[in-house]
Amino acid sequence: MAAPGLVIFDCDGVLVDSEPISVEVLREVLADAGCEISVETAYERMLGLSIGSVSEMVRRDYGLDLTGAHLADIRTRLYARFRRDLHPVPGVAQAIRALSRPVCVASSSQPERIALSLEVTGLAPLFGPHVFSATMVSRGKPAPDLFLHAAREMGVAPRDCVVVEDSLAGIEAAQAAGMRVVAFTGGAHAGPARLANRAKTLGPTAQVDNMAALADILLTQL
Repeated sequence: MAAPGLVIFDCDGVLVDSEPISVEVLREVLADAGCEISVETAYERMLGLSIGSVSEMVRRDYGLDLTGAHLADIRTRLYARFRRDLHPVPGVAQAIRALSRPVCVASSSQPERIALSLEVTGLAPLFGPHVFSATMVSRGKPAPDLFLHAAREMGVAPRDCVVVEDSLAGIEAAQAAGMRVVAFTGGAHAGPARLANRAKTLGPTAQVDNMAALADILLTQL
């Protein structure tokens, strides 16, 4: 199998260990609004989705309209926690440097959230301007639009791209884009989200639970 011409990284749960923080903040804001959601449900239903998609799900399934004030509250709490507590996924910087090939970020998050995440964890220099957000396309994950947009902007055909994803929505999006996908199940949220078993059901190209294994697979097997 040909070596990838581009490796596309999701951000939350792949580059940075943000998912436990995000779930906690989201549940806090929803609880303050009178909507109680369990940790298990939050991981199962919301992982990998944009805030717009989460808002639609909460409105449809719980009858709560998230207002602009709710969203601002989520951002304020989340960014404060990121500045205080956010860390990179162990070994990710070393893995990226070992690849010696083009890389980019393609995330469901807002651009300012991605930028903050990469800045506070020291990962921003590894990607430079090659950062893409779901706000740049019409449909977020699990639609393939974001990954196709990233590949197009980077000048690489979809078949020559490999995506590194932790969420089911992201894995499905990569597959729909005609790209190879490595399911990463080594984030701090992997246990409570039952990622290893759930990702396996989608049949990713490969599945790893640590960054050393990811680098090895990308360099020798894909």
